[in-house]
Amino acid sequence: MVFLSFLISLIATFGSLFFSEVMQFIPCTMCWYQRIFMYPLVIIFLMGLLYPDEKTFKYSIVLVIIGWFFSVYHNLLMFKIIPEDIVPCVQGVPCSTEYINWFGFITIPFLSFVSFSLILILLFLGKKGFLKDEE
Repeated sequence: MVFLSFLISLIATFGSLFFSEVMQFIPCTMCWYQRIFMYPLVIIFLMGLLYPDEKTFKYSIVLVIIGWFFSVYHNLLMFKIIPEDIVPCVQGVPCSTEYINWFGFITIPFLSFVSFSLILILLFLGKKGFLKDEE
């Protein structure tokens, strides 16, 4: 659980940095909020790998849930379920900007949603004992 969560958070972090620093895609406000909750997860899960601790769940779950809610909100906006009038992106890049659109539905906010969702599922499966980390 911890290793897979670490891997997903690391890929998500490097992916967001790739899009902003290499591809020069300017992140919107909602993207920044999601980054705020994803980036620390890399460190938390790395520490959970290096120094196994049963409290890794407690350390990470709040960040994952809050980040997941931001990603859900951002995806509802991208799929035009939420009107753009009630969006926090009032300065800079609009939150509805689509830098990528693969297969008609895979956008950067969707990738964030998938990352947070997978980590959330892994955390709960690990907490319930379905996934056991090898010592």
